Amino acid sequence: MTQLETSMKKRITTLEEENLRLKEQVAYLRRHAFGRKTEKTVVVCEDQLSLFDEAEQQIKKNVPEPEIQIIKEHKRKKYSGQKKELLENLPHEKKVITLPEDKRICNRCQSKLVSMGEEFIRSELEYIPAKVKVIDIYRETFECRTCRKNEHFSIEKPQVPACVLPHSIATPSAIAHTMRQKYEYAVPLYRQEKQWQQLGIKLNRATLANWIVLAAQEWLLPIIKKMHEYLLQEKVIHADETPVQVMGEKGRKNTAKSYMWLYSSGKYDPIHNIRIFEYQPGRKGDYAQNFLKGYNGYLHTDAYVGYEKVENIKHCLCWAHARRYFVDAIPSDTDDLSGTIAQESIKQINKLFAIEKILIEESIQNRQKERLQQEKPLLEAYWSYLEINKDKILPKSKLGKAINYTLNNQQKLQTYLEDAHCDISNNLAENSIRPFTIGRKNWLFSGSPKGAKASAAVYSIIETCKANKIDAYKYLEYIFKKLPNQPIIHNPALIENYLPWSDEIKNNCSQ
Repeated sequence: MTQLETSMKKRITTLEEENLRLKEQVAYLRRHAFGRKTEKTVVVCEDQLSLFDEAEQQIKKNVPEPEIQIIKEHKRKKYSGQKKELLENLPHEKKVITLPEDKRICNRCQSKLVSMGEEFIRSELEYIPAKVKVIDIYRETFECRTCRKNEHFSIEKPQVPACVLPHSIATPSAIAHTMRQKYEYAVPLYRQEKQWQQLGIKLNRATLANWIVLAAQEWLLPIIKKMHEYLLQEKVIHADETPVQVMGEKGRKNTAKSYMWLYSSGKYDPIHNIRIFEYQPGRKGDYAQNFLKGYNGYLHTDAYVGYEKVENIKHCLCWAHARRYFVDAIPSDTDDLSGTIAQESIKQINKLFAIEKILIEESIQNRQKERLQQEKPLLEAYWSYLEINKDKILPKSKLGKAINYTLNNQQKLQTYLEDAHCDISNNLAENSIRPFTIGRKNWLFSGSPKGAKASAAVYSIIETCKANKIDAYKYLEYIFKKLPNQPIIHNPALIENYLPWSDEIKNNCSQ
């Protein structure tokens, strides 16, 4: 074989591999653009049967023939208790439909009709629109008339509670409502502006934004600072990050990507349930390193290399991410996935998740013991399976990348076996950051770095309240009433009483 022929054969092989990769990429993009987004195994693997050979695939020779029987007409069941349970905690107003006085005459003998009791007909749910009112605050002054007769003046005035924002008409309830609407219900400020107008007051979105930014800076940041101290004491921390566009960043274009970072305490037996959002103008690992300075526990993340800068931690990677790589590698041009590396990998990973689901309620000691007995052998067999099959797959294909990702991160993917406080996935962080990603779809960008930092503070409070089963609105209103009247500058320890897990907050703000 000549050198030219050898060169041409190599060129043909390279082009064929490139063609396969491009076809795979097109199929992947089409599936993400038009296909279902779910990663459930019953969708991505199990149920991909052909419509034309379904009978052949489902046939079972030993299944007995069904007996012929008369099928009764289906009647919809009534669940009377469901409606009762739904409405039992709401205030009820009794409305009696009765005959007018002039109609209470017997049609037969013209005698007067007498009530024989009431019959319940139905319950209805009525919506009462929100209302606003203005509270005009006066202070009453007292004097001693006896001293006044003796030409002395003794005057007493009650102490006026401090307002949440000086020189503002905003009350704790108004600010708490604005924050809840924007950060819990994802209602942007321009829509809230219209809602306030419908209630009879013209509040523009700039005013609402000022309420959020100033209240967050003054009263929420001290709480979050204390939460940060407690977070660094946890055995396990989950972290994730997502892009956000911020206008007016000094020295940066408005189109540049900024990031919202999320740090959370662990799933299993945390000291406190904590969720902290931190805005940063980039995705450098230095931001995570600075935030987690002094921490020396387990850090759950995806495989983003920026987290490698965090020192003195044990790194746990997420099996849900590893599984996602194999889901993306499933070919779209075949209905028969049996025996493929992608399907077998997904099945093996699902076995791990199935065991974890059973072990959720176990104690730390039992979970650790069962993991080593049940999951460690599965992992060892799975690593061997990937090693045997990795050379059969093109390294740059979707499946090749999935296999390389999993094998290259083998040690970090099984770190969770070392301590039962760790989780098999980073889903906790992903679920905690999801409200921000949903809200981002509505407001698209933050108007300034101050606004982004305020947003991070409010998200931190609301998500931590959810994790501690505290009503976020009640909590925000409570601290905006109480903190302005507390000397927290001179006595920072008072903040302890206003953390979302404190007894005082549980007694006043529970859901």
